[in-house]
Amino acid sequence: MDGRPWGGAPASRAERRDRACDPGAGGVDGRVAAIDSELVGEQHVVDVLYQRLDELRAQSRRRLAAVRRAGPSGSPQNRSERDAFATLYEDRVAQLESVEDRLAFGRLDLRDGERRYIGRIGLTDEDQTPLLTDWRAPAAQAFYRATAAQPDGVVRRRHLVTAGRRVTGLEDDVLDLEALVAAGVDPATLAGVSGEGALLAALGAARTGRMGDIVATIQAEQDAVIRSPLNGTLVVQGGPGTGKTAVALHRAAYLLYAHRRLLERSGVLLVGPSRTFLRYIDQVLPSLGETGVVTATLADLYPGVEARGTESDDVARLKGDAVMARVVRRAVRQRQRVPQQATRVRVDGRTVVVRPQDVAAAIGRARRQNRPHNQARVTFVRDMLARLAEQYVQQLGWDVPPEDRAEIVEDLRTTREIRIALNLAWMPLTPQGLLTDLWTKPHRLESAAPELSARERALLVRPADHPWTPADVPLLDEAAELLGEDDQAARAQARADAQQREAEIEYARQVLRSTGAGDMVSAEALAGRFASSGPRLTTAERAAADRSWTYGHVVVDEAQELSAMAWRALLRRVPTRSLTVVGDVAQTSAAGGTHDWAAMLDPLLRGSWRLAELTVNYRTPATVAQAARRVAVAAGLPVSPQTSARDVADALTLERVADDALLAPVAASTADKLAAQVEDAAGAGRVAVVAALGRAAEVRAALAAAGRSVPAGDAVDLHAPVVVLTPAQAKGLEFDVVVLVEPTEVQSASPGDLYVAMTRPTHALHVVHARDLPAGFGEEI
Repeated sequence: MDGRPWGGAPASRAERRDRACDPGAGGVDGRVAAIDSELVGEQHVVDVLYQRLDELRAQSRRRLAAVRRAGPSGSPQNRSERDAFATLYEDRVAQLESVEDRLAFGRLDLRDGERRYIGRIGLTDEDQTPLLTDWRAPAAQAFYRATAAQPDGVVRRRHLVTAGRRVTGLEDDVLDLEALVAAGVDPATLAGVSGEGALLAALGAARTGRMGDIVATIQAEQDAVIRSPLNGTLVVQGGPGTGKTAVALHRAAYLLYAHRRLLERSGVLLVGPSRTFLRYIDQVLPSLGETGVVTATLADLYPGVEARGTESDDVARLKGDAVMARVVRRAVRQRQRVPQQATRVRVDGRTVVVRPQDVAAAIGRARRQNRPHNQARVTFVRDMLARLAEQYVQQLGWDVPPEDRAEIVEDLRTTREIRIALNLAWMPLTPQGLLTDLWTKPHRLESAAPELSARERALLVRPADHPWTPADVPLLDEAAELLGEDDQAARAQARADAQQREAEIEYARQVLRSTGAGDMVSAEALAGRFASSGPRLTTAERAAADRSWTYGHVVVDEAQELSAMAWRALLRRVPTRSLTVVGDVAQTSAAGGTHDWAAMLDPLLRGSWRLAELTVNYRTPATVAQAARRVAVAAGLPVSPQTSARDVADALTLERVADDALLAPVAASTADKLAAQVEDAAGAGRVAVVAALGRAAEVRAALAAAGRSVPAGDAVDLHAPVVVLTPAQAKGLEFDVVVLVEPTEVQSASPGDLYVAMTRPTHALHVVHARDLPAGFGEEI
């Protein structure tokens, strides 16, 4: 390392110039002039690109403004076309705005003399001549995969270092020196534009509280995953810091580019482990030119339900077990019941009988249709009403024409006693109602779940007012799939819509009477304009609001945390089984999570999935990564092999305190001091204190006493210089420095938790402990 704080910042242009001019380094003034000339030339290219970007932005804004000025007028078809164009231009403006930073970041010099610039999006001039190649295009693939051994026609790969719209440096990878020299390039110049490298510069940069993209520094093994085919399920296994999340996000952007027509219609779903994590990554896809991806946690997957409740790990594990699919199915079936005795009902002076044998026959016929409960109920009710109507007709003693028989059926349907009898036999249900009955009525749970022990069933019982938990969501989804839509609810909604329509038409009539414009437009047409004047929903918005929406592709991050029931819920949303699944089975901490991909996925996907592995740790210094690996191996975790891309001096510090009471104040004081050291002039640089749940609260209190306020719970401010997190909250995140408090406490909850906590820092891990450290910290394994 070069002695900079945390070993990170790359050499500046001035430093490289000084080195070039140093006689000991062989530098000469001519070389400096040549480098400056290169910078000037690249600045001119970047200026042209930004000028074109500004032109396209202005053009899209003008077109959007013209569409908006048109207003809600014209035929329904014209309005639909106008809304479509408005959405198109809004999306285009959003895309062009989001690629401002590092618009162009690379250049390829090819053997045939072509020079190709690589950037976030593709740009052409007014004559459609290419100016900038989209990083996802096949023509850009060599930027990420070309090597000296396999140059793929590339003689030089150049990284452009920019600050805003200004080129501040160049980094060249020479893949074919002879071809460059033959093309007239001075070999001496090449030494002046080769510094620490774009990758190491990115690794050493201070963190800002938001995940950055890696589009300029994607490595070959990552690029192979990103460009892997759309079809089938791709599982990306990799240890901490191997770039799994970044690869998943860039893969989503690549697939949207390569399969635009398919995925724009159906959408892409990205599932993350927490809302904190989703906030952390929320700028990556827009920076890659994609704004239409649906992002959610598992707790958000069921529209209309906010799963904010908490429960023990034992309960969550039980709810996540695949056996719960049978429990829910049985609970639904048991709500289709044959009465023990007949029910006699008087209708217009005649008696009809709801007989158990008729109910059993109607239930059997409805079940044979293999339709969801609420939809099959329609068949059951019709069958029973027909049987009751036949009883009624036989008592009349004459042939009843079809139109009169329909009236009899309607009279029977609206008779209160008959409705009650049929509802008791086959009740319309909601998923929430079904699950609430299971959790609050032990006799229903015992009947539906004979596989569970009495202790397990007792764990599931809870009060009716208990909030929904994340582990409830897959069960609600399972129930919704088995129940289907409530036909009665649908009819009630249709009646409400019709009433609303009548009210809108009456209001339109009043408007026309008051304005005297009745000869220009009808009340019905005017009411239609009122109804269509609301905002047009994007594919992503429609998908997020529709439980039954099926996506073209689903990306799952931290996938090792998903239970078997969670997987069932996700797979319903992607019937094509086109998924990107990223995770690390050594970091599993959730009850019911995955410790072996094959054991979890084979029963669900029947072996139709493929595995890719990432092997280079780009985040964690080698000293810290090796210690984390030793601890994980000692704990018996299935650790993936990996190599750290770099090391940092003094990356691991162990500090033992005299007793337990000192842990929180020492950790708070250490974090406060380290925050002052790592924060740079731009405000970048972040410190995280990671501790077990109860200890984290103590550290927050200690920081508050020292004058540094830290929010508690899920309200994590990722922009704050210091944050306090549990291992679960830290999952998927990274910080410049991590202060780890009492590793033994962290490991006692889950060995995977300690592995997660130890591998969050990009520069240094400071361990504060009072007890002996877990096995592996100071040992070679």
